[in-house]
This record gives sequence, structure tokens and C-alpha cells, in this order.
Amino acid sequence: MAISPPLVAHVIHRLGTGGMENGLVNIINRTPPERFHHAVVCLTDAGCFARRISSPDVKIVSLHRPPGHGFALYRRLWAVLRELRPDVVHTRNLAALEGQIPALFIFNARRVHGEHGRDAFDLHGANRKYNLLRRAIRPLVQRYIAVSKDLAQWLTKTVGVEPDRIRQIYNGVNPALFYPRQGARPDVAPPGFIPPNGKLIGTVGRLAVVKDQPTLVRAFAQVLRKRPQWRERLRLVMVGDGPLRPQVEACLHAEAMDSFVWLPGDREDVADLLRTLDLFVLPSLGEGISNTILEAMATGLPVIATRVGGNPELVDEGVTGALVPPADPAALADAVEAYVQDEAYMHQQGAAGHHKASRAFTWERCVEEYLGVYDELLGRSNA
Repeated sequence: MAISPPLVAHVIHRLGTGGMENGLVNIINRTPPERFHHAVVCLTDAGCFARRISSPDVKIVSLHRPPGHGFALYRRLWAVLRELRPDVVHTRNLAALEGQIPALFIFNARRVHGEHGRDAFDLHGANRKYNLLRRAIRPLVQRYIAVSKDLAQWLTKTVGVEPDRIRQIYNGVNPALFYPRQGARPDVAPPGFIPPNGKLIGTVGRLAVVKDQPTLVRAFAQVLRKRPQWRERLRLVMVGDGPLRPQVEACLHAEAMDSFVWLPGDREDVADLLRTLDLFVLPSLGEGISNTILEAMATGLPVIATRVGGNPELVDEGVTGALVPPADPAALADAVEAYVQDEAYMHQQGAAGHHKASRAFTWERCVEEYLGVYDELLGRSNA
């Protein structure tokens, strides 16, 4: 009689658009079925990323958690986990951390918690209330996974996790999907938006406070004010949607940039959109490890990013891109100007970024390291 592979139950807030969710879907889809099976428990609901899970035997459960906290959620999560009978329970980020409590009462289940970054309400992980919660639950967590060295150091210094309980694992990027443009730009922009011999600057991410797209709008406006001759050929694309969209649109109106900027919303063709760009910019106030930086590097784009979180671990300053202070439109404008006026510089750094991404950030390595953590906790040798 065949022995069923161990089951990993991933507990998350919601399976919506985001880097953490993208990483989870890739890990699930790329796990050899003889190694592990997966289930996803969403504390709220399964979002749009659920349809990206390719394996038909992955159970997805939505608990439809109402706002606020309550013991009812613990009971419902415990009931679901008891039915699933997972070998490993893997919670992710602060919103799901309390899932470690009911997981403690699942017979023989090992417990993992992942830190993937923080939101605008606690950019630096210094909120006293949240850190009291993290420290209270710390003894229940058998292994922590941090997606950046920055987060791993924070877990040790601020949360007090012993280093031997932390595994730092970078995300991967798919080279079959994200690769440099060859020949003409993909025809995905609105007709007439890209001028002949135009240069496209772009970003990809949720329109949310932590991503700080208004700073990019202001920087872009500063560049065009300083270099009015570039108005004929320079354009900005900001891919994504979210609660900050009204503020972004208001900023565009205030800066008189409406005709120079395209907001395509959430898109399924992000890889083609990246191949239309000449320069990628990430103006975030905080990051764990940015999947969009990895995707831009794999696409052969130079990257300007803010010097926050794990960004300096991805962008080699002066080699694959530039780092600027967060929330500083003037510094960002200067960096953009330096790239736009030197096409050879852009190509050189884009090629270096592509080389780094294809060598160091593979999904095969990432998945194997995640499965290795599960194997270690279960006392299995890596198959």
C-alpha cells in the first residue's frame, strides 16, 4: 500500500495579488507530488491567485474571518486543521501568526512561520503591541523562514528568535516567463501612448501606501520639468491596482501628468509589460524581498529601488541599478535622469541584472530549500 506524502497546510490572510502569494503558488505548483501535498487555509477568502494553482488536489479553504479578533476563529481554524490532519502547518506574516495557537493542538503537526515583509502600519517592525504578540507566540514556532537577510536579522534582534531556528530563503523567478526583450516592444500599450524612439519607465505593484507610487509620479514630473525636451519621448507605466488608486490619480492631476502616465490596473501579462520597459523603478517605503525587482532583473532591466528592507540584497548599486532614499522625489528624479540620458549605461546594468537573476534566484533552489525545512522538521532525509 502506497504511503501518502506529507501534507503542508499553509495558513494565510488571503490568496490575493501580492509577492507572498505569488511565492506560495510557485512553491505549490513546483513541489514534486511524491514529496509533499499542500492545502491552503485563507483566514478571509481565496482571492484571484487561487486559480493559478495548477494541481487539482490542493484543497483551498476560506474561513471568511470578520474584522477584529475572536476565539471563534481559533475554533474554526482548529476544526479545519483537525479535518486536514497536516504534517506541517506553515503560517505567513503577522496576519496569520495566531494560527500557530490552534496548530499546537493538532497531533504531531510541525509548525513553521514565514516573514515576508511588513505593511505601512509597521514599516520597521517596531510596533510594541505587535512585537509583544510575536514574542508571546515565539515559543510555539519550531522554524522561521525569512525571505531576506534584513528580516532574519530583525527576527533575531527584535523578536528574540534564536538564529538556529531561522532559515533565510530568497524567492525565485521564472526565466521561461521573464526574459529580455528581443526585437520590437510587445504591442500591449494603448495606441499612440509610446512615442517613436520613446523611453518607458515603469513599476509593478499594488497601489498601496507601502508601495508609495505618488513619489514616483512626483519624481517623474520633476524630470520632465527639468528636461522639457523629454516630454516628447518619456512615458511612465504603473501596473497594479489597490486602495491608493484615487490618491495616485489625484497626484497625476495635480502634477499635470495624466497624458504621460498609463495606469493599466492589475494585469495577467506582466512579463510582456516589463518587456516594453527600458527602466524599472520601485519606490516602496518598505519591502521584504521584491518579486517585481527579481522579475525586472530577469527581464534585463536596470532597477532603481529605495534603500529599504531586502532591496539592497537584490540591487548591486552601480552594477545592476541604483538605490535611493525612500519618500524622496528629488533623489529619485536624479537617478531616473542619469539613466535616461545614458542608454549604454542602462543596457550594461540591465544585462548584469539578468545574469544575477538567472544565476542566483531560481525557483528550483527556492522550492528545494522550503521542502528541506519541512523534511528537517519531519526527520526525513531530502529525497
